[in-house]
Amino acid sequence: MAEDVLATAEPEAKKRRARTDWWAETKGLFWLILAVLGFHSFIAKPFYIPSESMLPGLEVGDRLVVSKFTYGWSFVSPTIPNPVAIFKGLVLREPEESWSVQLPAWHGRLFGRLPERGDVVIVTPPGTNNDYIKRVIGLPGDRLQVRGGVVILNGVPVRRGPLHYVDLADYGGVPIGEGQETCDPSQYPSGSRAPGADGKLHCRLPIVTETLPNGRTYDTVELGPSQGDDYPPVTIPANHVFLMGDNRDRSADSRFPTSELGLGGPVPWENLGGRAEFLTFSLDGGMTLNPLTWPGAFRAGRAGTSLHAARR
Repeated sequence: MAEDVLATAEPEAKKRRARTDWWAETKGLFWLILAVLGFHSFIAKPFYIPSESMLPGLEVGDRLVVSKFTYGWSFVSPTIPNPVAIFKGLVLREPEESWSVQLPAWHGRLFGRLPERGDVVIVTPPGTNNDYIKRVIGLPGDRLQVRGGVVILNGVPVRRGPLHYVDLADYGGVPIGEGQETCDPSQYPSGSRAPGADGKLHCRLPIVTETLPNGRTYDTVELGPSQGDDYPPVTIPANHVFLMGDNRDRSADSRFPTSELGLGGPVPWENLGGRAEFLTFSLDGGMTLNPLTWPGAFRAGRAGTSLHAARR
């Protein structure tokens, strides 16, 4: 009799042990998500380049790391997911919308410090919750203007090198908008897009190298006269920065009003979300849902590229 009871009890005990503790699993998942969001909010987060405003240094399809602590933290720092926007983007394929919720704005930064001229930063335009990526050109107290495409800081034109050309290999033709492709010849009359010897598209761009007063250098795209080539003199207020894209003739930045998707002039430092550090990897337009296309879509040699402007 005792043997029968023991035999019955053993399977019951095994069943109890085999049951999933869903409450414990849920708590574990919650803490994991919280840890990831905390890391994204206060340490670093990934960022994807969706536009050509920072050519030639940053190409559509680049993935990079943004440090969140470099300038301290503000109301734009926390990463708070927006489930509705995520559903619209992933499932409904609706037009691009930020996948995060922004906290109410407040003045100042916790452990804040200003960026350096030449830093590449993530910025949230005032009144929006979308992220842009631009370069810091002007700092508080600077007198800045743009005349004929030349940036003038405190009465001194920023040094510009001679016009030369750069070929962006493996550019791929990534779609960046309805009816618009990367390096579109109609948008880049001074450049060209054609297949190279490897069969992939190459983009040839006219380049001018700028050197800021602190000696930091970087390449800009020079396509000729454009709307942003002239900007009236402005004194940058305290705790504000003036930002510009490296693709000067195809960048909506501090030179343009928010009604034209620009930044509306100098930007409060509270709207800086972090500093771009380095590329993790880059994909051209060859990747589809077919996994066999994935290896060939990687751009060789870009992983690990530093995004800190060189110094002369």
